[in-house]
Amino acid sequence: MGNSVASDKAGPARPAAMRMFGRFQLLRLLGKSERTMAWAVAAPGENAEWMLVLPRSQPIGAQALERWSDGVRRAARLNHPNLAPVVELGVHDGWPFAAYDLHERATLAERLSSKGMPGVELAPLAIQALQGLAFAHEGGVVHHDVQPYMMLVSDSGQLRVAGLEVAAEESAEGLEPGALRERRDAAGRDVLALGVLLHHALVGQAALDEPDTGRVISRLPPEGREIVRLAWTTAHPIPDVLRAIVNRSTDRQERQRYRNARTLARALEGWLQTEGAGQGGTIALLGDKLRAAGVLPSSPGAGAQAARLALMESERTIELAEVVLQDIALSFELLRNVNGAQVRGAQVSGNGPILTIRRAIAMLGLDGVRRAALALRPWPGPLDPRSAAELERLAQRVKRAGRVALALRPPGYDGEVVYLITMLQNLGRLVVQYHFADEAVQIRRLMQAAPSARAGEPDDPGMSEEAACYAVLGADIEAIGAAVVRSWGLDDSVLHMIRRLPPSAPVRHGDDDDEVLRLVASAANEAVDALAQAPAHVAPALHRVAQRYGRALGLTFKDLQQALQDVPRPTSNPTAPMPLQPEEPAAAGPRSRAMARAAR
Repeated sequence: MGNSVASDKAGPARPAAMRMFGRFQLLRLLGKSERTMAWAVAAPGENAEWMLVLPRSQPIGAQALERWSDGVRRAARLNHPNLAPVVELGVHDGWPFAAYDLHERATLAERLSSKGMPGVELAPLAIQALQGLAFAHEGGVVHHDVQPYMMLVSDSGQLRVAGLEVAAEESAEGLEPGALRERRDAAGRDVLALGVLLHHALVGQAALDEPDTGRVISRLPPEGREIVRLAWTTAHPIPDVLRAIVNRSTDRQERQRYRNARTLARALEGWLQTEGAGQGGTIALLGDKLRAAGVLPSSPGAGAQAARLALMESERTIELAEVVLQDIALSFELLRNVNGAQVRGAQVSGNGPILTIRRAIAMLGLDGVRRAALALRPWPGPLDPRSAAELERLAQRVKRAGRVALALRPPGYDGEVVYLITMLQNLGRLVVQYHFADEAVQIRRLMQAAPSARAGEPDDPGMSEEAACYAVLGADIEAIGAAVVRSWGLDDSVLHMIRRLPPSAPVRHGDDDDEVLRLVASAANEAVDALAQAPAHVAPALHRVAQRYGRALGLTFKDLQQALQDVPRPTSNPTAPMPLQPEEPAAAGPRSRAMARAAR
């Protein structure tokens, strides 16, 4: 028994075998994929931990090893605050490695939990990663294996990307045919991998239950048939704008995905700024652009004509107002001027904003009109010919919507107010086309349907305008217009009227005149938008508009057809001498502040 007891006693603990890689002590595996692996190591003579990143496939032969070293060495020469500096390049037993000083940083993989990260915490990290990747891509360097363990995050929230070019495979070199295309495709794969990583970090669970972003990508179109979209139920609520951005980054249609790191970063910055958690983004950038180039450039010839009338005519305010209204930029500039704090404080304190051009002219005087016209940037401002043509087409659509709204307005509603509210509902679209012309191209592209890749299946639908704007700019297009109007000093009642009724929202009879004005402008804009659809879809779309607004506005399909042909409705005042002059007020019903002011 004694022997038995003796045999049960625990002997002295044996020290764990020390795993070594050359002179480095391997401490723990930080992550691995099909293409790379990363280890935390103790380096002799160093007080801090290092991270070794190695390719999973050993370069075969001295020439391949030299090419690998040249690529990583070229990447190591890049200097950017969001790229981790390489502290050592080496080879052990034929295995090349790149070493990075962790500086008490942890990988993003180590910081993720099963509940995921809130969007306002994740977005700043993703933006930093994208800024680092964009700088690398523009320098001709690609990552090739964007993984959570390649993102080194400090306690203060600074992120650096490690592992550039470590996973590079044999490819065309230098200026050989195909080399630039391969590098561009690889850079696009980096952005797609970052989108997969965003999905993982928000949800707290790897997309498709696969932690390797490269394997996820291989299961997405065009290589596979899987779909990666954010679930509606998550531990942390995901705002709609952020959801649209992340879903676009992994969209099943290649054409819908972000084409480079900066476009995805811009979208995230825009969303973060609108959430109040950032200092940049679309809205802040727009403020700088407005100060530099104004809201819109003057329409060709219209501003000069108004300036001449202001100098020559001293008593024809209504005629001058009609001329001004032909120039959208000048109309908006007068609204901005007359609603400015100085004018309102001196002349209309307590009366609310001004929503007619004739009142603006009366208050600013003819000299004010002349100064406003001369202050506008000449057409087409900084736009190139292609973007200018697109802005002019959009402006013509906006004016047509204004004329349709005039034809649809119920009796007693001031034509000028109706026309301006209809134009203001398009302010965000006009501003985006002028100040974000490249992004506007992306938005239109995302909204277009695409032929199905398989015979017999329906076409792939495009995004809605709202989702496309979210995905490109990280902001609601209506919010962009509202930000401009708010800077003019207009109040919440106007902000409500200039926000189009959402397509999915039910249309109810307006409780007051402000709501009726909003409905009339929304119906006119939707009708003009319907005309832009494919010919086979126009008539059904117009029928939907008539049915949608019919009860609230007393609108029939015939009324809508007549309005689109610029034929006045029978209910309109047939004796009005000018189309934008106010009609007689309705006999009964509540009067909004906008209508009351216009009737003066």
